Amino acid sequence: MTVARQQVAQARRIVVKIGSSSLTTASGGLDADRVDALVDVLAKARSGGEKDIVLVSSGAIAAGLAPLGLRRRPTDLARQQAAASVGQGLLVARYTASFARYGVRVGQVLLTTDDTSRRAHYRNAYRTLDQLLAMGALPVVNENDTVATDEIRFGDNDRLAALVAHLVRADLLVLLSDVDGLYDGDPAKPGTSRIDEVRGPDDIAHVQIGSAGKAGVGTGGMVTKVEAARIAAAAGIPVVLTSASQAADALAGRATGTHFHRTGRRSADRLLWLAHASTPQGALVLDDGAVRAVVEGHKSLLPAGIAAVEGEFAAGDPVELRDLRGRAIARGLVNFDAKEIPQLLGRSTHDLARELGPGYEREVVHRDDLVVLHP
Repeated sequence: MTVARQQVAQARRIVVKIGSSSLTTASGGLDADRVDALVDVLAKARSGGEKDIVLVSSGAIAAGLAPLGLRRRPTDLARQQAAASVGQGLLVARYTASFARYGVRVGQVLLTTDDTSRRAHYRNAYRTLDQLLAMGALPVVNENDTVATDEIRFGDNDRLAALVAHLVRADLLVLLSDVDGLYDGDPAKPGTSRIDEVRGPDDIAHVQIGSAGKAGVGTGGMVTKVEAARIAAAAGIPVVLTSASQAADALAGRATGTHFHRTGRRSADRLLWLAHASTPQGALVLDDGAVRAVVEGHKSLLPAGIAAVEGEFAAGDPVELRDLRGRAIARGLVNFDAKEIPQLLGRSTHDLARELGPGYEREVVHRDDLVVLHP
């Protein structure tokens, strides 16, 4: 066993993500045997009391298809939400019954993008998950697809799993699907091979990553899994990507799947959600000098460097910072309402304080609330 895989085996707090295609049939409905097989692995991994496990589980919409008489995943939002409403109850009931065989209590935690993009919600989510683990329960996390909108149409639980791994200060993220790792081509075609180790983006720069799953009941694909692995690895969390049937080997640190080595260090919670989970409510266009100050000098954004303001937002909202060519170079939490900023453009904070009062002698975006997207 390599040193890196030994570290995987020694991980104490682990987030495991399972996709819809690994839990359900193509026609919809939960596969009880598959659920039980996963639970067997997770319950045994935590049986000694030395490991905490958080399960991020897809499957609510897929589980609700058959009970509602739907032959395939609907494309319209209303029926997706209806399927999620029926399926979420079935999903957590199945997990509750299966984990009960081992005397393990399950706690359901439903999150939306809002819960990871607003600091107060983010802190509340951490406290809930941490307390569940402290009390010996196993949290089962899912997106709240019943009321969510954007994440049903455009997202998947892979990114959520990476954010949850950072949120709970996990030592390891395990992504389980119906493919046993990342391949250098279509795994269904001869001549392709699995990539065992990814130490950085350059290792997979040549790989064309597919976006479709096999079963047709989920929204994710290899693209979202690799992106989730990149987010987690950059935050200092190693990732193992493999098939659900190899879950036990993955948790034990054996040579299975694709191992993404950590590429960075843990960042502040607010910076991770700001970069990967927040939804900008508007944009500030920066002149070239301000771009250099923010990107290269790691400075706060001052009014003098702003060329234009776009959108409607309130103080405290996340906004996108763009250069004069329209490229997003950073995100930050703005200190002023959108309607206040036009009168500040191009002016020094000293002049503004003298004319408008001391409340205007401050940064538009403070460097502690700013994350650079493209260095």
